[in-house]
Amino acid sequence: MPSLPSAPALSVVVPVFNEADNIRPLVDEIRAALDGRLAYEIVYVDDGSSDATPHSLAAARADGAPLRVIRHAACCGQSAAVATGVAAARGPVIATLDGDGQNDPANIPDLMAVLEAADDPDRLLVAGLRAKRKDTWIKRVSSRIANRVRGGLLRDNTPDTGCGLKVFTRAAFLDMPRFDHMHRFLPALMIRRGGRVVSVPVNHRPRERGASKYGTLDRLAVGIVDLFGVFWLQRRASRPVVSEVDLGGAGPEEGAS
Repeated sequence: MPSLPSAPALSVVVPVFNEADNIRPLVDEIRAALDGRLAYEIVYVDDGSSDATPHSLAAARADGAPLRVIRHAACCGQSAAVATGVAAARGPVIATLDGDGQNDPANIPDLMAVLEAADDPDRLLVAGLRAKRKDTWIKRVSSRIANRVRGGLLRDNTPDTGCGLKVFTRAAFLDMPRFDHMHRFLPALMIRRGGRVVSVPVNHRPRERGASKYGTLDRLAVGIVDLFGVFWLQRRASRPVVSEVDLGGAGPEEGAS
């Protein structure tokens, strides 16, 4: 049985639902991208899969991957799975990947470098930008429209918020409000808390195994509701400027007669 790093610098969080055939190839790619670079862990969240995903995860763990597996008893959705993974993560920095193999783990170090160079990493989200998407034309067109509408309303400064490859600190994520489908609005939520977003071009691959869990119409329907919900959150955000008062070292008993 492999040993996990006692204090990982990075936790790679991967939410999956019925992705049995994609587990081993993606885990191998994550290891190839990160082995020897830093101490890391891979946190898979199985969102109530009904196929052989649990077996595939167990096999990857037995083969030496620094892998932890958390399972939802029933499917709760991608945002819930991401939140579960981040909450369970032991690393201070989080990288998220879609479990379908379309994101390239080799880009994780590039996004991490941008975060590490920031003056305040807790105020930065580094988002992948799929410059050459390998999706169907209907997905590309609908995504382009959605990004323009969302960007116009939320001003989130992110041309591709749907890319599953993102890097941010665990502390930043835990400071954000959580709700269903929040993973689509992480850039807006970062800006809401006074942070900023940097987009980095990343590789994108066609899905080679399994089937997409999203359709164009159902994604559009929930997206409209969520869009106005996040707009409401933005308008009610408060950003207090906090500083600690220096009391000169006087304790409660000093100066007492």
